Amino acid sequence: MTMGGVPIGGLDPQEASQRVLQVYKTPIQIQYNTDIIQIDPTSVGFQLDIDSMLAAADLSRTGGAFWGGFWDYLWNRNPAPDAIPLRATIAEDRLRAYLQTEIAPRYDRPPSAAQPIPGSTSFTPGQPGLVLDIDRAVPLLEDALRSPTNRFVSLTSTQNAAAARPTLQNLEILMKQVVTTSGFDGVIGVYMLDLQNGQEIHFALNKGQDLSVSPDVAFTASSTIKIPILVSYFIQHGTASVDDSVNTKILNMIHKSDNVASDDVMAELDPNTGPLVVTQDMKILGLDNTFMAGFFYTGAPLLQRFNTPANQRVDINNQPDVYNQTTSSDMGMLLEDVYQCSETGGGALVAAFPNKLNKVVCKQIINYLEQDKIGVLIEAGVPEGTEVAMKHGWIPGSDGILHDVSAAGIVFTSGGNFVLSAYTYHPVQNLFDVTNPLIANLTRAVYNYFNLTSK
Repeated sequence: MTMGGVPIGGLDPQEASQRVLQVYKTPIQIQYNTDIIQIDPTSVGFQLDIDSMLAAADLSRTGGAFWGGFWDYLWNRNPAPDAIPLRATIAEDRLRAYLQTEIAPRYDRPPSAAQPIPGSTSFTPGQPGLVLDIDRAVPLLEDALRSPTNRFVSLTSTQNAAAARPTLQNLEILMKQVVTTSGFDGVIGVYMLDLQNGQEIHFALNKGQDLSVSPDVAFTASSTIKIPILVSYFIQHGTASVDDSVNTKILNMIHKSDNVASDDVMAELDPNTGPLVVTQDMKILGLDNTFMAGFFYTGAPLLQRFNTPANQRVDINNQPDVYNQTTSSDMGMLLEDVYQCSETGGGALVAAFPNKLNKVVCKQIINYLEQDKIGVLIEAGVPEGTEVAMKHGWIPGSDGILHDVSAAGIVFTSGGNFVLSAYTYHPVQNLFDVTNPLIANLTRAVYNYFNLTSK
């Protein structure tokens, strides 16, 4: 006779009970990844019904099976042992809870994030994590718990690579490495915003050293100020259609970076104080470090002198132009506002200027910024054909030497959209052959962060 698959022939009930209990109390051995783990059956809710099986065995011993066995003995036949089936219960909820609380937290392999490669703009691919397939594990373990001989289970896992993208901290490390290895020894302010979740990177370096007090450093805005001018035009004119004349002026302002056209657009706001209208609009948006204090034309009067939190710092002075200034974060946040308006019809722009802007208008602003195609700076850091809505800026100082180079834009990619704003200043000379690849490489690092081939 067997009981639950355990031979008990010739044993009394107590001995049979002990033998069956001994077999089914043996720990289940599981292999998960490279780990071997033993599980006590009682800890996962396995319970034998010994009394019921003994009663069935006794009935079989004294009933018809007994006489059948007697005649088999007389006729020298070898029939199969009388088999008493296993009677046991398994609390599936306890088994599942055990896997969730004891096995998975200890033995799941978390994914490893991609790591920045020093001296490059790339990342080593992250490794996908392994997560216990609990739904598959439960029936396998139930079968093992009910088997007197097959007490080993190899558990399976599923890949989970969701966190294999580099961390934002690793991206910041890589971006700072790009700056320090570029040969640029001036001041740089950088702002990057993940448009999917609002996470940002914001830092400023002076000769490679972090400006730890605050990354908001005042820079000459130069032609990037034309982004606020463009936005302000639509704030003031609302959703009214743009006639051919104004359309040409805006295109020349963005595509050709024409200062005369820029003055003409500001004159549409107010013939005498158009720059101050732009400044006031930016202030309403909370961009306190961005202003336009006069028209572009040579000899234009300074309409107002602006003191801002950024240009009143005493630890750093980039000699910013008194006519137009900004910070990397101000310009980056303005671009974020335009993007959110274009995507949802909401955000800070619409909240600050209700009934003035909508999705259509904001998409039109982005379309204008996409006309700034120069093939350098941010554009040079992304694959050809990548959608970029940006404005570049550089201008010689009063000494005729280039000191300021900047670029700010929205980059649209399959892996995620982002804002990047980078402003540079060098007190002696800002060499374009150094700054251009620097901003391009910063862009490339961010692009690679969003578009890793192995995730």
